[in-house]
Amino acid sequence: MRRSLVLATAAVATLGLLTGCSAEGDGSDTGGKTTLNVAALEGGYGRDMYTQVVQAYESAHPNVDVQLQISKSIEDEITPNMKAGRFPDVVVLGQGRKAALTETLIKDKALEDLTPVLRAKVPGEDKTVGDKLIDGIVGNLNTNPYGDGKTYTMPMYYAPTGLFYNKGLFDKKGWKVPATWDEMFALGETAKKDKISLFTYPTAGYLDSYFFALLADVGGEQFYTDVMTYKQGVWQTPQAKQVLDLTTRLLKYAAPTTVGYANEQDFTKNQQSILDDKTLFMPNGTWIVGEMADAPRADGFAWGLTPLPAVTEGGKRYITTSVESVWVPAAAKNKDAAKEFVAYLYSDAAAAIFAKSDAIQPIDGIVSSLTGENAEFYRVYEDPSVSALVGGFAGTAPVEGVDIKGTLFDTANSIISGDKTQEQWQTALNDASEKLRQAGN
Repeated sequence: MRRSLVLATAAVATLGLLTGCSAEGDGSDTGGKTTLNVAALEGGYGRDMYTQVVQAYESAHPNVDVQLQISKSIEDEITPNMKAGRFPDVVVLGQGRKAALTETLIKDKALEDLTPVLRAKVPGEDKTVGDKLIDGIVGNLNTNPYGDGKTYTMPMYYAPTGLFYNKGLFDKKGWKVPATWDEMFALGETAKKDKISLFTYPTAGYLDSYFFALLADVGGEQFYTDVMTYKQGVWQTPQAKQVLDLTTRLLKYAAPTTVGYANEQDFTKNQQSILDDKTLFMPNGTWIVGEMADAPRADGFAWGLTPLPAVTEGGKRYITTSVESVWVPAAAKNKDAAKEFVAYLYSDAAAAIFAKSDAIQPIDGIVSSLTGENAEFYRVYEDPSVSALVGGFAGTAPVEGVDIKGTLFDTANSIISGDKTQEQWQTALNDASEKLRQAGN
C-alpha cells in the first residue's frame, strides 16, 4: 500500500526525497564500547519485541551496549533522572499520554532534529529511512511540530484507530453498523432495550482518535487544521458547535461504568464491556487485540473496526491514524549513535520482529504481508470513502495552566457526570485555544 495520508499542515516537506546526509556516527565512550540508553513505553504490544530488537542490534553492532529500560509508566521512571541532567539517548514514547512528556519536550524545544535520519541509509540495507516510509507519514504536525520542515519525532508504529466492536454480536442481533449519526443514535435506542450501552471509552485520552476524525468529518481538512493550529475563534464556529453537539448526545448513551473505570488502573474494565456484550462501541487502536488477548469474551466474539458515522449520508469520513513516536533528547549523551539506532528500527529485520507483536511500522509494502485481523483492520485505508488523518495539535511555547488536550478529552467525564455543560466545554476550549494561539505568535 502506497497511499498518501491527509496531513495536518499544508506546508509539508518531501522528506523522503532528501539525499546525501548520513546519521551514522560512532558515539564512542572512552574505553571503546558505546553504551546506548534506550527507554520505551510498554504499551499494548508488550515488551518482548524490544528485547529481541536490541539483541539483534547488538549482534550486528558488537561495539554497542544497549541498556534497555521499559515500563508501562516509563515517564515516571525517566523524568527524575532527566531533571537531574541524566537523559536517555533514545525514547520510544508517543503523544497523548496523561504525563505528556513528549509534548512537554516539544514545547520546550528540547528534542534533537532527526531530519538527518530520514536521509541516512538503514544499517545493513541500501535504502534510506525516508525511502522506506509510506507517503505522508512525516511532514505533519505530529513529526514536524514547529512547521519548519524539520522532523523531531520519527513515526514508529502506525495503526488505524476508530470504533471497535463485536462483529459477532451484530451478526447475532441482525444489526447493521451505523453509517450515519442518525443511524448511530437509533441503534442506541434499540440497544438500550436489550440493556446494552452504545458507547464507552477506556480513558478520556482515547477520545483523541474520535475527536480528530470528527473535526474533519464535520468541517473538512481545513477546519481540522484550523483547530490544530489554534485559529482565532475556531471554537466559536458552527462547525465546532456541531462537533460538541454530536459528542454530548453520544455521551448520553455512555455505559454507566465509563467514568468510574476511566483511569490507568481500571481502563481494561471499560474495554472488557465490549467483550462481554455490555457495550457496542469504543474508540481504540489495533493494539487492543493483543492487549485483551487473554480476556474472557462472549461466544462468537470477533473484533470489528469502523470509522465514525458520516455527518451526512454518503459524506466523506476520516479515520485517525495513531502514530507512536521515537525521539532523541537534545541533551542525550550519544546522539550520533542514537540516530544510527533509530535508523536501524526501520530495517527489515527489526520490522519483522515488531510485526510479530502486531506493531506495524509505516514502511512501504508492509501491509501486504499482514494476515488475520490486522489485514482486515488495515484494509480500512483502501475504502475510497475514508481518508486517513495523521497529526495533532501544533506545539507552542508552554502556557501555564493550559492543556487543550485535557480540556477537549477529559471534559467528557464531566459531561457524562453532569458536572459541566456543553456551553462551559465550548467556552473553555475557546479560551485555551486563544491562549495557545497567542503563545504561538
